[in-house]
Amino acid sequence: MDFSPAVTTLIVLGIVSLLFVTEIVPLAISAMGGAIVLGVLGIIPMKMVFSGLSNSTVVLFAGMFVIGASMFHTGLAQKLGESVVRIMGTNENALMFGTMFIAAAISSVSSNTGTTAALMPVIIGICKAAKIPASRQLMPLAFGAGLGGIITLVGTPPNIIAAGALKAAGERPFGFFEFAWIGIPLTIAGIAYMMFIGKRMLPKVEISEDVEYDKEAMEEATAFTDDPSKMWITAATLLGVVVVMALDLKSFPLEVAAVIGAIVCILTKCLTEKQAYTGIDWVTIFLFAGMMPIATAMETSGAGKLIADAVVSILGANPSPMFVTAVLFALSGGLTQFMSNTACTALLAPIGISIAKGLGASPHAVMMAIAVAASCAFATPVGTPPNTLVLGPGGYKFNDYVKAGTGLVVVCFIVSLIVIPLVWPFFPAK
Repeated sequence: MDFSPAVTTLIVLGIVSLLFVTEIVPLAISAMGGAIVLGVLGIIPMKMVFSGLSNSTVVLFAGMFVIGASMFHTGLAQKLGESVVRIMGTNENALMFGTMFIAAAISSVSSNTGTTAALMPVIIGICKAAKIPASRQLMPLAFGAGLGGIITLVGTPPNIIAAGALKAAGERPFGFFEFAWIGIPLTIAGIAYMMFIGKRMLPKVEISEDVEYDKEAMEEATAFTDDPSKMWITAATLLGVVVVMALDLKSFPLEVAAVIGAIVCILTKCLTEKQAYTGIDWVTIFLFAGMMPIATAMETSGAGKLIADAVVSILGANPSPMFVTAVLFALSGGLTQFMSNTACTALLAPIGISIAKGLGASPHAVMMAIAVAASCAFATPVGTPPNTLVLGPGGYKFNDYVKAGTGLVVVCFIVSLIVIPLVWPFFPAK
């Protein structure tokens, strides 16, 4: 049977999607495999199959992973967390605010998983001293890390993938702090929700001393040098990189700033070369690199237009961009509860852009909704690594996440539908 390039691309995308959801094979292999198949079938040129690995976005992400790792290896992240939480005291509400605030702040420029792993022993120790069940604070810790990741371009993989997809489609990519317009309101709303409503859904579990921790993650997070000079070097380096990125200098690209920062951290021995390589999330790197050619194939083969036309026809002759954005937010938010948020964004990004173009609307609002929703993996323990990390130490059950997290997802949905169209209009003035 002879399929058109568009149909062939959709079949490959469907198989990759199935592999993403089931994770029968590793995510990175699924993405790279999809790109290879499209190259072999002639849908994209063979030279494009691995082109994603040389993408400037991949370099940016790698650099920031190294700087983030330096924060943990020098003990900077742990010290920041301990200081803020201790200042807030041992009152349950105050402690929850301090926990979520510092988790959001640190994860905005570093790994959500690393932030959670680094702060977890601090929170557990303070809860023990204050005679507060750790189950009352660890889930808010994971949620705070997830919310904070939305604030900057490098805070979480979905943001970088959304920006990359826009750039690949010939659109203006999101700026470094552009995500803060939605990330900060979501973080404030999320903290308020957990302090006044979500906390009522949290269990009071007394954990025994022999509770099962994710030992590897804990050991990695707590193994730091505790050298003040290296902490200061890392802090200054991070601040310098963020300032340069915020200025958005045309002569000094984001990826160059990130790589220079990473090099400084290694040369000053804030972390070793091996620790730098280990600090890079290679799954994210290869997943992104693999999905870039697939996204290109969606555009060039007409597969994206095919999906967009189908969705638009289902939604009606003149669907409201707001309704389309709400539907894509719900779709992304639903998928991310059970699959990688990175894979979810990479999957929906080209589809969202095609649908927006089909409506004659700016794709920025749609892309922002998809990326934000992908980071709202609060309703299951498997939606995002921070949730999984606190599962054992918090003594949580699957339904505990459903109870506390579903409301938070709804809050994020409502806030997003209010803020996103205001900041990124569907039909911006020319």
